[in-house]
Amino acid sequence: MLGREDETPNQRQRSEHPVQKIEKEVLETIIESAKAAHPNEFAGALRAEGDTITAVLLVPGTVQGARHAVIRMNRLPVDRSVVGVVHSHPSKSARPSKEDLQLFGKHGHTHIIIHHPYTETTWRTWNHRGEPVHLDVV
Repeated sequence: MLGREDETPNQRQRSEHPVQKIEKEVLETIIESAKAAHPNEFAGALRAEGDTITAVLLVPGTVQGARHAVIRMNRLPVDRSVVGVVHSHPSKSARPSKEDLQLFGKHGHTHIIIHHPYTETTWRTWNHRGEPVHLDVV
């Protein structure tokens, strides 16, 4: 495994993941957007500069429903700064569903799920394989 010998596996995974941070303002936007969409799901694309998520993009044609959100990534212009997707779960779980995992595998390497009641402690980050990733809020 790559990394220093004194690193734990979690530290290695974190240091190997291209995105390490999320701006506080972006997290606040995600929280407020999820609350506004409730009881439906909210969805958007994540933009990063370097190792930091800097924006949530609203994708034209996104459909928000009580059990799903359909995000039409093909409606975004070609943009290499888009690193993944964010969406909300109106339930009390941020675990990715089977459909979420399929989406993760197709669109980027960093994905956020926030669950009800949509606070600074109810969001989780996942990589393209559905494995947890830690992001620092900056």
